[in-house]
Amino acid sequence: MTRSSFALLIVASATLPTLGAEPAKPTKPTVIKAGRLLDVRSGKVLTDQAILVEGERISKVGPSTEILKVAPQDATIVDLSTSTVLPGLIDCHTHVLLQGDITQVDYDDQLLKESIPYRTIRATMAARTSLMNGFTAIRDLETEGAMYADVDVKKAIAKGVIPGPRMFVSTRAFSATGMYPLSGYSWELKMLEGVQIVDGPDQIRKAVREQVKYGADWIKFYCDRAYYVKDGKLRSKVNFTEEEMKALVDESHRLDRRVAAHAMGRDGILAALKAGADTIEHGYGLDEETMGMMVKAGAYWCPTIYVTVFVAEGRAAAGSPIWKEMVEIERKAFALALKSGVKIAYGTDAGGYDWTENQAKELSYMVKYGMTPMQAVQSATVVAAELLQAEKDLGAIEVGKYADIVAVSNDPLKDISELEHVKFVMKGGQIYKHEIAK
Repeated sequence: MTRSSFALLIVASATLPTLGAEPAKPTKPTVIKAGRLLDVRSGKVLTDQAILVEGERISKVGPSTEILKVAPQDATIVDLSTSTVLPGLIDCHTHVLLQGDITQVDYDDQLLKESIPYRTIRATMAARTSLMNGFTAIRDLETEGAMYADVDVKKAIAKGVIPGPRMFVSTRAFSATGMYPLSGYSWELKMLEGVQIVDGPDQIRKAVREQVKYGADWIKFYCDRAYYVKDGKLRSKVNFTEEEMKALVDESHRLDRRVAAHAMGRDGILAALKAGADTIEHGYGLDEETMGMMVKAGAYWCPTIYVTVFVAEGRAAAGSPIWKEMVEIERKAFALALKSGVKIAYGTDAGGYDWTENQAKELSYMVKYGMTPMQAVQSATVVAAELLQAEKDLGAIEVGKYADIVAVSNDPLKDISELEHVKFVMKGGQIYKHEIAK
């Protein structure tokens, strides 16, 4: 085959052949020609680059002329020379088993009126949506009453039954008696629980083992509730005793699982960090002291900004005006965290808002709150991969990593909202979406 005929092997388009099946695994190499390539490791933009993909992984990256010289003769060429190419995005806080819960009624209806099989069917669509939006990996932080269905969704994706991102799952999450919905019903009724209720160190250790047994990659617990402002700080009530939280973290770490703590107010954040939590979820009440503790411990923060904006008006109207205050409180905390050197990883809480909302909207808020566009992209790529302890496989377009690659038509460093319009998605060397105009 001549080099000129080789160059004619261009993929014009690639979409899912059917909703229930993934594309066939690539049987020959692929060369992706990138007009602009975001090197998220260095923070630089490289031009006229090419990526050689062999099997599921990247085998070479470099100037197009050099890669084309060494590429196998039968390689397929994907021409993205008019586009910006970057690593697949990673969302470190999702709920594929939820479909939005602005008010308590929204949440209760899902648990009371939708069966776990039905919710799982909807979760498969959420997973597909996430992938098509350019998120090739997610950390799903509990099923909200759907037991271990996230493990099943993860397995179905891994086996090629359904399309979706790589999933890191936390199954049921933990809270203590009387401190998590469903609540407010007659004591005569035995209601569903949105989490696994645990009390006391011994019960907690056993429950951690149970979740690991059934497939939990992460352990999540709800550290606080009942948010209020006092002395200018967002405060909260802590759900567990110090002894209980210590047992939870110790047992998780002993079983090689990291711990994510839902902690919104300062009290919950402080308690979670003292217990040794690896990530703080939401963290609106972060201040100088708790940020210093995070930096020292190497803990990560998933701010979940957009979900607060999305639910604030509805929750305030339903009787919780504190949610409107949280929006401004978090904006100030975010700016301080940037100056303090806190490791900020991308996390949206998608599922807390409808999956019809694009997960990439969070990026615009991060830039609005003080990040550069490159920093925002890094939070959803290289930093997120480090949080997942998957930096050898994910988070950058580098030799040896999975070929998880996305592209947009224009430059997201000029307008970060461009990432709400991903046109090309590859995961593990397979093309799921290709809408780049020729």
